[in-house]
Amino acid sequence: MRMEINWEYVGYAASIAVAISLTMSNIKALRWWNLTGAALFVAYAWAIWALPVLLVNAFIVVVNIYYLIQIYRMPADVPSSDSDSK
Repeated sequence: MRMEINWEYVGYAASIAVAISLTMSNIKALRWWNLTGAALFVAYAWAIWALPVLLVNAFIVVVNIYYLIQIYRMPADVPSSDSDSK
């Protein structure tokens, strides 16, 4: 038995993840939620072959990964812009 993926739901999940990311005051949480949403949008765009959506969200995935690496490499004693860490 083969299950078909309803790609419309993947698009909705991507939209919800991006919307959640925009409510975050913690930059690390924002990056993770936004990465999740962008990655879901990449899958959605690939499935429906929406190249502009795919390209911009693939770029966003790369940017989020870059900044998450920077955040995790930051020494603990260096103050960050993360207001929830206090």
